[in-house]
Amino acid sequence: MPFIELYDYQKEAVKKLRTGSILCGGVGSGKSRTALAYYYVRQGGVVGCDDYVPLREPIKDLYIITTARKRDTKEWEEEMRPFFLGEYCDIYHNKVVVDSWNNVPKYKDVKDAFFIFDEQRVVGKGAWVKSFLKIAKSNEWILLSATPGDTWMDYVPVFIANGFFKNRTQFYEDHVVWDPRVKFSRVSRYVNTGRLLRYRNQILVNMDFMRQTVSHHEDIYTTYDTTKYKSIIRNRWNPWTNEPIKTASEFCQTLRRVVNTDDSRQVALLSLIGEHPRAIIFYNFDYELELLRNLGYPPGTEIGEWSGHRHEPIPSTPSWVYLVQYTAGAEGWNCTSTDTIIFYSQNYSYKVMVQSAGRIDRVNTPFKDLYFYHLKTRSGIDLAISQALANKKKFNEQAFAERR
Repeated sequence: MPFIELYDYQKEAVKKLRTGSILCGGVGSGKSRTALAYYYVRQGGVVGCDDYVPLREPIKDLYIITTARKRDTKEWEEEMRPFFLGEYCDIYHNKVVVDSWNNVPKYKDVKDAFFIFDEQRVVGKGAWVKSFLKIAKSNEWILLSATPGDTWMDYVPVFIANGFFKNRTQFYEDHVVWDPRVKFSRVSRYVNTGRLLRYRNQILVNMDFMRQTVSHHEDIYTTYDTTKYKSIIRNRWNPWTNEPIKTASEFCQTLRRVVNTDDSRQVALLSLIGEHPRAIIFYNFDYELELLRNLGYPPGTEIGEWSGHRHEPIPSTPSWVYLVQYTAGAEGWNCTSTDTIIFYSQNYSYKVMVQSAGRIDRVNTPFKDLYFYHLKTRSGIDLAISQALANKKKFNEQAFAERR
């Protein structure tokens, strides 16, 4: 067995990568290991050998910009072990830094290093993008992403960093037609898109990842208090605060609380746990966490949590539930000891739902069949969220509230 083992699709990606590439692979495809293999090869290493091939000193400093979650859980340090890089190994004299996107401005003056930008965040024109563009001028770099871009606007910073455009203004002048019917800037259409397709094809390196797993998604419909639900819509009154509802966000969340706290949803969850004694449960709100903590799980079921309040390991007992809050735990960890995720409530973001499902859909999972259960009702709020997710969009609270 090779000392540093890569799948064939990962080896092909390493061959195709260059500075300025976006390494695109689905959740669980091994983008981190592939990116490190590319860095390792660029510094003189060889993958596929039976023995470790030392790098040629001096080697470039390595900076990995990732999510705060991945930094704090030291996921990247574990990935670096086979390469003898990072804090667990000190055989080289280069600097290895793993930090979060929030701190990327700290590294804007670094030169002649190698940057891996994990979980692509360089969209728009804020401080992160400005720092990224400055870093890209003086260093080798690649981006990692499961979802590289929905519109051409998402690619603008990367196109500029690759030298395809001098600045954002040039991109607008060459390819954007603005909508004259609105006072704010809104794209009506893009022109000369053939050129943009060529640029995108130059930088995208897709990992031809054939999953061995089969995902089974099932919607589990439960009931809800229709009288209470309709009263909130009619009166715009929050029964939990006993005050008028002031915002679209509060309106939607109040309706969601009606459907999410119904006894039938809890009964459905317990029925699923009876069939799947080891399960990850994703939820959104603190009141859901309180319910989930205190359900009558089968005897011997251990409860673990990852939330903004607790950071506990996944239990290792024969029966367990792991309660994960979407914001805290949709990315940056994985689990190969269960084949089941239960989404107690839906998240508003399609991307977050995909990332959450990816916690068990890993290239090294021992399971072939994976089960994803989506608890929901046929209420207006649940149906609207489901529709947005089916269209790979983010649910819009303001638009929903205005229609009611």
